[in-house]
Amino acid sequence: MVYGALDIGGTKISGALVDADGRLVARAQRATPARESGEVLMGAVSAVLDELARSPRWPALSCMGIASAGPVDTVAGTVSPVNIPGWRGYPLVERVREHPCLPVGTKPLLVGDAVAMAAAEHWAGAARGVDNALCMVVSTGVGGGLILNGALHAGSSGNAGHIGHITVDLEGPLCPCGARGCVEGFASGTAIAAHALAAGWVPPPGLAPTAAAVDVSARAGDSRALAAYDRAGRALAAAIAATIALVELDLVVIGGGVSQAGDTLFGPLRRRMDEYAVLDFTRNVPIVPAGLALDAGLIGAAAAAAGRSRGGAVVRVPALRA
Repeated sequence: MVYGALDIGGTKISGALVDADGRLVARAQRATPARESGEVLMGAVSAVLDELARSPRWPALSCMGIASAGPVDTVAGTVSPVNIPGWRGYPLVERVREHPCLPVGTKPLLVGDAVAMAAAEHWAGAARGVDNALCMVVSTGVGGGLILNGALHAGSSGNAGHIGHITVDLEGPLCPCGARGCVEGFASGTAIAAHALAAGWVPPPGLAPTAAAVDVSARAGDSRALAAYDRAGRALAAAIAATIALVELDLVVIGGGVSQAGDTLFGPLRRRMDEYAVLDFTRNVPIVPAGLALDAGLIGAAAAAAGRSRGGAVVRVPALRA
């Protein structure tokens, strides 16, 4: 038996087959054609599914979980990712269910990508055994998922913990979501690179102007690159401190592509926490990298689907062997 998973973000669309121990036994990936039409986007999803279907493990598929950038509507099975304008209210669950390679009777389960990451980290990652945690994805966008009282808290629509769209600057830049000063506008990979470029930063030779290239320059001491990551860390610290004050947390876990910058991101973030986490019960909450790195979304999507297929509630995933 294997569990299928899709992880859809603004940069890439990944798919995997995951075994009962949470190991990826097959994987496929395509770039996200984020500025194309909904059908072109769905074509990339179909290509990932087609590649997975060529795996000898495919016939053992028992369920399919879909983790998507949000907002999502888990009841309607639709997605409207802020960073994928071609999908607004797109019936992703229905389209995946209709894919000809999917075994008859397979019912895909939709979760937000950061909610999936939280499920995975709570099962087998950095938040294992923790009762109250915020798990964040910092990548092309910024999202989050909450573990409260030992269970995944997804909310009625599946969007609880969507920390990327908390306002941290009342006069900040207009976000694609329609609000001003969202965390995502400061801390996403796109925002980090844009801020550095606006300050006069030039990517190192041979590198594209991405957050990863800004990290390279920051490590070499470039003040503009360092300032871009400090700005991101400050926005993250403000939002995290607010979340701790709201629900009380034992741990914060950060994953996603930007988190791969390591101390370039975590250093200023932890320093800036001292400015915002000032109440006694908000101080000294550990902030750690994700234990499952970039596979957390896939593992969490599979865990959510497996939990439902075994009769468990989505909020009590995973129902797999630990």
